[in-house]
Amino acid sequence: MAKLVLLTGPQAVGKMTVGQELAKITGLKLFHNHMTIDLVSNFFSYSTDEGRNLVNDIRMLVLEAIAKSDLEGIIFTFVMAYECEDDWKLTKEIEDIFKNNGGEVYYIELQAPLEVRLERNKTENRRKHKLSKRDVAFSEKLLLRAEGKHRMESMEGEVKEKNYLKIDNTNISAKEVAKMIKEKFNL
Repeated sequence: MAKLVLLTGPQAVGKMTVGQELAKITGLKLFHNHMTIDLVSNFFSYSTDEGRNLVNDIRMLVLEAIAKSDLEGIIFTFVMAYECEDDWKLTKEIEDIFKNNGGEVYYIELQAPLEVRLERNKTENRRKHKLSKRDVAFSEKLLLRAEGKHRMESMEGEVKEKNYLKIDNTNISAKEVAKMIKEKFNL
C-alpha cells in the first residue's frame, strides 16, 4: 500500500527541493511536476490542450501504477490554484487513486512570499532539473502572471484533509522542512 505525499504551493516555493530532501530521508521516490511537463514539451506546448491533456494522462498512469505497486510510496509536487475547481478535482482524483488502493495520503502546502520565490526561481537546482525554467526571464514572467491570476495559498480551514501540514518555508532550509514532514507523519 503506497503512500502519497502531495507537496503543493505556488511556483518556486521549493516543492521540488523539499521533495528531493524528503526522498533522501524516507526512501520515497520523487515525481516532480516538470518531469512530465518537460517530456511533453518536446512535442506540444503545455499551453495547448494537447500538451495539458498529455501531461495529465502520463501523470495519472504513473500515479496509478505506483499506487498498485509494492513501492513504499511517492512524493508528488504540483502548483495548486486554490480558487480553481479543476485543481481541487485533480487533487481529489489523485488522492482517490491511492486511497482506493489502501494507501495513505499526506498533504503538505508550502508557502513563501513572492520576493523569496522570485529569488528561488533563479537557483541552479531549479534550472538543472526543470528544462523549461532555464530561461529565467520567461519563467519569472509566468510566475508573476500566475501570481496575479490565481490564489496560491489556502484559506484557514479550506483544506480538510486529516494528514495536512502548512509550512512557511521562507527561512527554513529544504532539509529542515523535509525533516519536519517526516517527523510529523512518521514517514
